[in-house]
Amino acid sequence: MCIPYDERSEAEQVEALRPTALLAAAELGLEVARLELVLHGYNTTFGLHAADGRRFALRVGTNSQSTREHAIAQQAWQRAIAAETDVRVPVPLATPAGEWCVEVDNDAVGRPLLVTASSWLDGPDAEALDVDAAHALGRAMAALHAQAEGWRVPEDGTLTRFVEPLFGDRDALDEAPGLDREGRAALAAARERAGEAFERLHRGASLRALHADLHGGNLKWHDGRIAVFDFDDAGLGIPALDLAISAFYLRGGDDALEAALRSGYAEVAPLPELDPADHEALVAARQLLLLNAVLTSSTADLRAQAVDYAQVSLVRLQHWLRTGAFTRALA
Repeated sequence: MCIPYDERSEAEQVEALRPTALLAAAELGLEVARLELVLHGYNTTFGLHAADGRRFALRVGTNSQSTREHAIAQQAWQRAIAAETDVRVPVPLATPAGEWCVEVDNDAVGRPLLVTASSWLDGPDAEALDVDAAHALGRAMAALHAQAEGWRVPEDGTLTRFVEPLFGDRDALDEAPGLDREGRAALAAARERAGEAFERLHRGASLRALHADLHGGNLKWHDGRIAVFDFDDAGLGIPALDLAISAFYLRGGDDALEAALRSGYAEVAPLPELDPADHEALVAARQLLLLNAVLTSSTADLRAQAVDYAQVSLVRLQHWLRTGAFTRALA
């Protein structure tokens, strides 16, 4: 009997995805010399060494909610950023026919998977940001926001509108394992409070393209400068949301990191005007979205974390509900 994809081990899942990556590479016009795993997380990225010596990042949308139209818009925005700003980003690769993504059937997963490719960014991942990196991220984010203010989604593309905490994904929060009645009530209360802030902040707001996932895992030090990659989560929202998302990952107890992020941003563009309570709600909303992503993921490692991550999320969100301040330092 064939084991369902979401019940396989991480190694078995990666091997089930490798043929998809190879078929996609062929459609992209690439002759593969070597294909190596870079990351098997929410989505799966392979490092592709082409026979002609070039190197690419090949991204398989294992859990991605992106459609072909999303990928077209995300890739178009990357190309515009590269042409119009000094922010370093990977260069998207099109097929010989000019398509910016390919879809490959995968029997193990049971559906077609969207695959994109881009040039490889050399240099180490930024990972845990120090003050200098947080400052550099703030400057890069402000540059992206300034460019996005005048950029428009192409007619053949679309981007998700980030106007509620889960970004339009299926709400699986009620399925969080290991929570008692009090815990589920707290989770529901956090969902409601965050939703109220989103509704208030987006009422009549002008939306622009956001990366929406700017943290150390999606940044590299490339030629001595911060470079931004992984635009799979890009969508339309307000600049304050991008700042809150990055702030979430900096809330480990050192206030200097978020201060550096904001000071870097302010050097390039005015900071969004926002009530501090609403900022905290946007930061806390990131916890809700990440928990929901774990609960709906098919990736073996993420599924194994569901019980523990639900508890961690609950502790953090309960602290926010009690104090009005969100922190990741509690668990």
